[in-house]
Amino acid sequence: MTARIDAHVHLWNRASDPQDWIDPVTMAAIDRDFGTADLATMLSSTDMDSAIVVQASNSLEESLRLVRSDPSVVAGVVVWVDLQTNVAEQLDRARRTANVPIVGVRHLVHIDPDPEWLLRPEVGAGLAELEEAGLAFDLVVRDWQLRQAAAVAGRHPGLRFVLDHLGGPLADDADPARWEDGVRALAALPNTSAKLSGLTSGLAPGAWTAADLRPVVTTAFDAFGAGRLLYGSDWPLAELGGGAPAWRHAVDELLTHLSPGDRSAVLGGTAASVYSLG
Repeated sequence: MTARIDAHVHLWNRASDPQDWIDPVTMAAIDRDFGTADLATMLSSTDMDSAIVVQASNSLEESLRLVRSDPSVVAGVVVWVDLQTNVAEQLDRARRTANVPIVGVRHLVHIDPDPEWLLRPEVGAGLAELEEAGLAFDLVVRDWQLRQAAAVAGRHPGLRFVLDHLGGPLADDADPARWEDGVRALAALPNTSAKLSGLTSGLAPGAWTAADLRPVVTTAFDAFGAGRLLYGSDWPLAELGGGAPAWRHAVDELLTHLSPGDRSAVLGGTAASVYSLG
């Protein structure tokens, strides 16, 4: 049976990796540390076998700590490296102490001071190095950046691009038409996939249902197809929207139309392929 892989979780210890973006008032549910023991409990509660841990800050030091995670629950790590310089050296440094595979790289593009960071020539050179290294690149972008992402993915047809959180279609400032146009432009490229993740972290617990999410998820299925979608809980941020089990239950409702094979792909098979897991 295909392993069930949660393709998007975070771990943090704020003593070593401060998470200054966490508001203790509005984000009280995640205003603490989260380690692999917590992750194991969450995976059990959502009937998943292991997870892909994704960096939470643009910090190589954070990534160096994440790659030393417990391999019994962590299938791989999406790290941060500075794509504009010495990419191979940074990856080698991370690999020397890794307990788990480094499967990809991510940069917090959506909050970078440069609105066209993705289009920098130096970034393009770094992405080419990721392709040579056999890694994926996670895209954390918003609706207005999706066309940029599509242009960059088109320039690197041999590199696997993974869109996190479907590009934030439910963000307060998202333009639905612009989001759909951008998602379809990105999905038109065969080297792209997308995560069914992060859709409820900005919604109040109990204020949403699977039916509320169905329109954007239906668009994602139509654009990418089941074979290029990955389940991710976005835990612990999922706690802001009612918890990972609530999100997992909603995803089950949203996948009822799929064949067993397609359902298995979304819940693990595609993550294994995209992130080159044994």
